[in-house]
Amino acid sequence: MKIEFVDLKAQYLSIKDEINSCILNVFEKSSFVSGPFVKSFEENFARAHNVKYCVCVNSGTSALHIAMWALGIKEGDEVILPTFTFFATPEAVSLCGAKPVFVDIEEEYFNIDPELIEMAITPKTKAIIAVHLYGQPAQLDKIKAIAEKNNLLLIEDCAQAHLAEYKRKKVGSFGICGCFSFYPGKNLGAYGEGGAVLTNDSELYLKMLALRDHGSLKKYYHDYIGHNYRMEGIQGAILDVKLKYLNDWTEKRRKNAILYRKYLAEIKEVALPLEMPDTKHVYHLFVIRTPKRDELIKYLQDNGIFAGIHYPVPCHLQKAYRFLNYQQGQFPISERYANCVLSLPMFPELTEAQIQFVFQKVKEFFNSL
Repeated sequence: MKIEFVDLKAQYLSIKDEINSCILNVFEKSSFVSGPFVKSFEENFARAHNVKYCVCVNSGTSALHIAMWALGIKEGDEVILPTFTFFATPEAVSLCGAKPVFVDIEEEYFNIDPELIEMAITPKTKAIIAVHLYGQPAQLDKIKAIAEKNNLLLIEDCAQAHLAEYKRKKVGSFGICGCFSFYPGKNLGAYGEGGAVLTNDSELYLKMLALRDHGSLKKYYHDYIGHNYRMEGIQGAILDVKLKYLNDWTEKRRKNAILYRKYLAEIKEVALPLEMPDTKHVYHLFVIRTPKRDELIKYLQDNGIFAGIHYPVPCHLQKAYRFLNYQQGQFPISERYANCVLSLPMFPELTEAQIQFVFQKVKEFFNSL
């Protein structure tokens, strides 16, 4: 049996007629950049998260960058964020000329540790980025309280957390804004690149609208020096079709997580991910931990199972951030997890038989040691 890490073709085939029809509709209307298809998706995606405004852009990285750019984060400022995240999170801080200030994560839930945030605050700190890693919300009550107490902006990185909930409220609505990615493998993925920023702030909304289109709200009239971060019409149309299925796909991911727990619970060499009380984890990834990670991933691959590592090097140890002078051992939980996390196949179309096969091969591997 061969099991992909993410089976994008299976999902496409399940909605093929609708997808093909919407693409032809874009061609017929020749609305290839921004336009009515993107606008329709913006309205629907904002509504799905109970937020007033959505600004679609051409990638999740652009979403993070345009949000901080519009908020006025600049050279000389500092932004606090977890070191255990995808590189785009600190990269967007750097693109604004600001300094990323890394902190460690919680041992239980992989997200930024609220207890460590206040120690990292300086007079230069302007914002905190709460990353909802793997689809599980960070501890937003505590983080928001710290931000308000210190007059800091709270930005949510929701790239892996579409429709995730914290205390029955959708992520992306707790901070000044929430940034999403629609990279193809995400819970809601485009057929190419895409991203969005959600906000309830009308001033921020209008500024981001301008910045994504060369600083212009009216064609050929430019209020700012902006960028070309516009979303393609085809991606907006595709995402609008797929959004209708996102609730169902999310529940299938959650059921698959239950099945993984059911089967893998008996393997003592595997630490299963914990789900924080009062949250809705949307399982963009199902991440286990094992000290035999590198050997296990090879064994799985040899048996037709494709797993992943998210992420093998914490951001503070990346070559690109060597100039910040962080040291090995400075963030022990992130560094330990980087050496033992393993993402198992996870997508809505994954079957129980496939999950059983993954379990059998994991068990077989440890029995052979």
